[in-house]
Amino acid sequence: MSQRRMPLRTRLFTTLSAPFGSPVHDMDPAEFPALRRRHARVQRSRVARLVVGSPAHGCRIEDQVVAIGGNSLRLRVYRPDDAADRLPCVMAFHGGGFALGDPEQTEWLCSEVAVRCGAVVVSAEYRLAPEHPYPAAVEDACAATAWAYENAAVLGADPLRMAVMGESAAGTLAAIVAIKARDAGAPELGKQILLYPAVDMSETFDSERRYASGPVITSAQMKAFSRLYLGGADGVDPVASPLRTADLRGVAPALVQTAEHDPLRDNGARYVDALRSADVPVRYTSYRGAVHGYLNMPGVVPAAKQALQEIVDELDATFSRQR
Repeated sequence: MSQRRMPLRTRLFTTLSAPFGSPVHDMDPAEFPALRRRHARVQRSRVARLVVGSPAHGCRIEDQVVAIGGNSLRLRVYRPDDAADRLPCVMAFHGGGFALGDPEQTEWLCSEVAVRCGAVVVSAEYRLAPEHPYPAAVEDACAATAWAYENAAVLGADPLRMAVMGESAAGTLAAIVAIKARDAGAPELGKQILLYPAVDMSETFDSERRYASGPVITSAQMKAFSRLYLGGADGVDPVASPLRTADLRGVAPALVQTAEHDPLRDNGARYVDALRSADVPVRYTSYRGAVHGYLNMPGVVPAAKQALQEIVDELDATFSRQR
């Protein structure tokens, strides 16, 4: 792996943290609940805050448990302190290979978007593999988005100004939600924000071969996550791999971000090509020196703050057009 242009603090962090990465390819499925608890404890520590950032000042955060699609799911709702009614709404989903993570994982990103855009950001929990393999996560993401649209008044949100956002595995979910919303005719999403998405569960692209050993995530881990998520299902199914969708015309305009030093980089680039071929407006940025998950690591990846500003600018422009 070439580390050209990788900032020193990013390189030091990825080197020092590599031995503590999750060996998911060697784990028994029964070990995942405990692994999630360990990740959550580390993420909430004071030291970790130096890496993952803290919630934005002026943001109110509330948890709400709702019955969605026959399941009880937690929604972590972010609002500006001075929020008025009928703010635009951003549905957000966390990454973690469909097997790890929680809504708190994207707290820095979601709180900053809420405050800077003057929006309600709803970060939705979804069922995780291997206990709940595909298509459980897709069902929950779509159901949570439909719930927010139908209950916008409860959230103080405007159902006519909605966007969807997801990072890594959840970039996959966000892309699928956008396709499903187009097919259903509602909600009419103004933007899909896809952050280093994994859009093909079966193909190995060049960036995965180049960065097979990481940093942050390895090819072996990617394949293990896919195997756990699919649970024996066919990875070429477009509901698992949105890149394989036959017709993407009419889906929401997209912002796609990828990282230079990321095995998943070409996933995002290929999806940009597919969207553009379908005449979907796309803004695409690949951040130099960045690594996978950079929007969860603003303390060690300088590109995170620039990437956040790009997201805010795109959402501001989208919501202004929808007024």
